[in-house]
Amino acid sequence: MTKIVLETFINAPAETCFDLIRDIRIHTETTSKTNEKAVGGVIDGLIGLGQTVTFEGTHFGFRQRLTVKVVEFERPHLFVDEMIEGNFKTFKHIHEFSEHESGTLMIDTLIWTSPFGIVGRIVDKLLLEPHLRRLVSDRNAMLKQIAEKSAHSPSTTYSQP
Repeated sequence: MTKIVLETFINAPAETCFDLIRDIRIHTETTSKTNEKAVGGVIDGLIGLGQTVTFEGTHFGFRQRLTVKVVEFERPHLFVDEMIEGNFKTFKHIHEFSEHESGTLMIDTLIWTSPFGIVGRIVDKLLLEPHLRRLVSDRNAMLKQIAEKSAHSPSTTYSQP
């Protein structure tokens, strides 16, 4: 099992950050480097508890699909999705949001197991872990910009499903 934990501080309310992270359109915009598209399940709008989404994107030169289901949902503090179909043996993404006086600390925890035993663990360390760290870091940087802009724009609001 491999684990990555990334922290991003965002100068915006937790509700804004929480809703942006589960917005399918925002997901595809912030992962455009891998040509991510929602191709199944919830393909637009905000995803919620019990719902699924299938993303298709290009990673390591190959078109791949990943279907996840939202298994925990406590707005605006916790959002957890788990892989139900894809190339990993297991994959879980925990999104946590802690409110602070000047904004929100967003913590992403990715936990996965690759197939193929020792070969999978070697691939994790050499390729997959750096790739996922960069992918989520880049996505979070873009999300931070969107959230901070939204927090200062009264016309942008998100609602609970």
